[in-house]
Amino acid sequence: MPSVVGLLEQRELGARRRVDELREEADRVQAELAVAERESKEWAIARSRVGEVLAPADEPVQDHARADRTAQAAEERTGETGQVPEAAKAKSQVPVWREGLDRSVLSVDYQRILEVLADRCRLGQGPLTCQEMAALFGMDVVPARVEALRSKAKRLVARGWLAEPAPGRFTPAAGVSGQGGGS
Repeated sequence: MPSVVGLLEQRELGARRRVDELREEADRVQAELAVAERESKEWAIARSRVGEVLAPADEPVQDHARADRTAQAAEERTGETGQVPEAAKAKSQVPVWREGLDRSVLSVDYQRILEVLADRCRLGQGPLTCQEMAALFGMDVVPARVEALRSKAKRLVARGWLAEPAPGRFTPAAGVSGQGGGS
């Protein structure tokens, strides 16, 4: 007969796995949402530009201003001004890295990963594995935690924040660790 503590540990492990799966699903949905919002903004801008081109030459200037406001409204809805809205940060949205984008646009978990890897880079210590990161963060080095970190690290690689010079070993991407103030 199994022990009560053993049964509880099994249930706890199952619950942790479910939480990790749901977090990964939420991150995937957030990434898809960001792409869809960006596409929506691009279509709104395209529509306003076509409207400008097709408008009669003697059309009042105020209609052009209205088209520009439509494009600006689309930009504000999608947060494409270089800053990620606070609501998006709480949901772990990871924007594509570009010059001048500070890591403060990322959620705390992603910032923590970047910070520890940037520190290692500054000290000349080289890439880290997800198991090593979990240990540095004081987490239990169990498959669920390591896989959650790996998922985040891979997402950062895909968005240009990290590099993976060898399979499973992560380091800041070129240019990211050299940012002033944020990295």
